Amino acid sequence: MPTIARDRFASSRPQPYGDRRSVGRRYCSDVFFRPWRRSPESRTSARKGRRRSLLEWAVFAVAAVTASLLIRTFVFQTFYIPSKSMKPTLLIGDRILVDKLSVQFGTINRGDVVVFKAPPDVSRECNDPVTDLVKRVIGLPGDHLTSRGNTIYVNGAALVERWPHFEPLGAAIGHVTVPRGRYFMMGDNHFNSCDSRTWGTVPRSDFIGKVFIKVWPFSRFGFL
Repeated sequence: MPTIARDRFASSRPQPYGDRRSVGRRYCSDVFFRPWRRSPESRTSARKGRRRSLLEWAVFAVAAVTASLLIRTFVFQTFYIPSKSMKPTLLIGDRILVDKLSVQFGTINRGDVVVFKAPPDVSRECNDPVTDLVKRVIGLPGDHLTSRGNTIYVNGAALVERWPHFEPLGAAIGHVTVPRGRYFMMGDNHFNSCDSRTWGTVPRSDFIGKVFIKVWPFSRFGFL
């Protein structure tokens, strides 16, 4: 009886097709190599996810460009030094960063190095068709300036230039009273600078920003 029961049970069990090795191969093929077929709902969800990702990247790119433009317009801007008029402080090829907020909301002091819009006479008087200049503030509104030899006098007192500069002075200053809201600008390389001695004073409204750092080349990186 036990033998008959086992045979009956074995005959009712579904028999695998093929031997065990072929069954294993078919099972692996079914599990690992059958093309994955997603439902229409999953495909729609994937497309929506890709569109959402592209939209997020587009928004991020627009925000980054907008922020860069706002910073360049209202906060910081880089400039390239093309001449030797500010030697030894700034050399040809230096790249500088200017702070625009310091001009808009701060105070302009004697000795500040400022980037400003080139006065109209620069192209004619200096034979230099530039749009922006960088010079140092020497005279403030209301100051009376003159020079004797290599010494600059401000309101009757000799100006002590505590910043690097090259002499001789070159062209004399004469007698200049700086008008209200304007500034007398000079290059640190006095003898080789076309500045306010030639084309006059500069209105504060033409100031772009104060130079506060040299960013390139790295060997000259540093604050002014």
